[in-house]
Amino acid sequence: MMTVAAARALTDGMTCFVGIGLPSAAANLARATHAPNLVLVYESGTIGAKPGRLPLSIGDGILAQTADAVISVPEIFNYWLQPGRIDVGFLGAAQIDKYGNINTTVVGDYGHPSVRLPGAGGAPEIAASCKEVIVIVRQSRRTFVEKVDFVTSVGYGAGPGDRERLGLRGRGPRQVITDLGVLTPDPRTCEFTMTALFPGVAAGTVRERTGWDVAIAVAPQVLPPPSAAELAALRELTASPPAR
Repeated sequence: MMTVAAARALTDGMTCFVGIGLPSAAANLARATHAPNLVLVYESGTIGAKPGRLPLSIGDGILAQTADAVISVPEIFNYWLQPGRIDVGFLGAAQIDKYGNINTTVVGDYGHPSVRLPGAGGAPEIAASCKEVIVIVRQSRRTFVEKVDFVTSVGYGAGPGDRERLGLRGRGPRQVITDLGVLTPDPRTCEFTMTALFPGVAAGTVRERTGWDVAIAVAPQVLPPPSAAELAALRELTASPPAR
């Protein structure tokens, strides 16, 4: 459901900065179904990759073999990402707060953390410079917190106007897709609101698994389940490659 919801958020002709995991599955599913002209850009330097199966990593040879072009990693960031040439970027999160700020650095005090996380990678640049960002993360109180312990990637800061004050080029996170549904930012406060739910998910479950007093739309959209075509395409992408 998360993969299909993310795929549906992509439109034909977009340029999409893709990460491995659910973002890669979603982007390739979109290209295989309703968005055949979606341009996939991977951090390793491949532009216009068209893999017939999901890549194992950003260094998987299938990306270079099927790409329109392969360039250097610095060129991906300096020419494509930072000037705002990427329409949408995907991000994950260890922690995310009500303003869409993301932590992938530490849990607890920075000097003496209880958990040291993988770190930033290219996420701060994606959050700052993509025209919009989609976050994909499972919803729990451990992840959805009132305030992140460390801001690795800026969402809307402390509220309206912060992205502009910081000089960030992109519009920020437009959707947070979870295993319960989809949250979108309130146009007035920038606080994330649950606006769509997967079938069978109750509002009470959303509140139980969110670490702040989350707003829920009066009549949240119920997202349709995956279609037969979407499931077939996803199963083909995730099928094991033939033995050699």
